[in-house]
Amino acid sequence: MIHHHPELARPEAFTREPLGWVPWLEPLAKEELTERHYAGLIERARADFAYFRLLARDPELLGARTRLDNDIFFTEDAGLPRAERELAAAAASRVNGCVFCASVHARAAARLSGRPEDVDRLLDEGTGAELGERWEAIVAAAEALTATPVRFGPGHVERLRAAGLGDDEILDVIGGAAFFNWANRLMLSLGEPEVPARRRS
Repeated sequence: MIHHHPELARPEAFTREPLGWVPWLEPLAKEELTERHYAGLIERARADFAYFRLLARDPELLGARTRLDNDIFFTEDAGLPRAERELAAAAASRVNGCVFCASVHARAAARLSGRPEDVDRLLDEGTGAELGERWEAIVAAAEALTATPVRFGPGHVERLRAAGLGDDEILDVIGGAAFFNWANRLMLSLGEPEVPARRRS
């Protein structure tokens, strides 16, 4: 059954503020979750989020998705600083119009980089915002990958290298943007964000 939510207070703009998310399809209830579902969730706390309980209807696929997500964003022994992986994800989410994902990754990018004003500029102005050449190169690569992967090409790689990124760091830009290009579209097709404190009674 598809659920409509006329009572939702929907965000009116991109934001770093925490948002809620409500599904249009029925997620599993927490009491329905089995150890097989928890194995797919990877982290038991994810059961508190309706999005993951919805994806847990296919726990093996969810497990593969979550392990890939964790590998891209939380492996910190080499590669791109995590703040810039989050920046790539925020840029992809900004292009796709995924307000929920943009809020999550913009918040992380701002916290980890100490550059909240630049992150807000990306949210407010879009991918053409002035952020300094290194960040602008990352955002341009993420934008091209998000619009359609074939738009990303040697010129983006050369610009990233000129901005000081090595091959492993460029791979992380690609991974962060490509993963969230896909994840945005999945989330956008399954539900919508809300501003929890403003939900209408």
